[in-house]
Amino acid sequence: MTADRSDDVTRFLTVADAAEILNVAPSEVIGLLETGELPAIRVGRPGAWRIERVELEAYITAMYEETRRRALFEQSDLASIPELSGGRIIWHGED
Repeated sequence: MTADRSDDVTRFLTVADAAEILNVAPSEVIGLLETGELPAIRVGRPGAWRIERVELEAYITAMYEETRRRALFEQSDLASIPELSGGRIIWHGED
């Protein structure tokens, strides 16, 4: 086999590794794993989570895209408020 040993070793990440990369608590990563939002596998008898590096990268990319889409939606939503209110912004509590 001619596979690069370093690639094999870093293919899978632990929960702690993923938490460090995302700069969040390990419990937050476990929450993502349990909901299936971040795909992972359980390895070994106690069933320790292992996250494939490419899956974590795909998750990060998807979160960037979600943030971009949300920003575009919010911009378009805010831009239409004056048009819908006769040219003025009506704040909550105003009649």
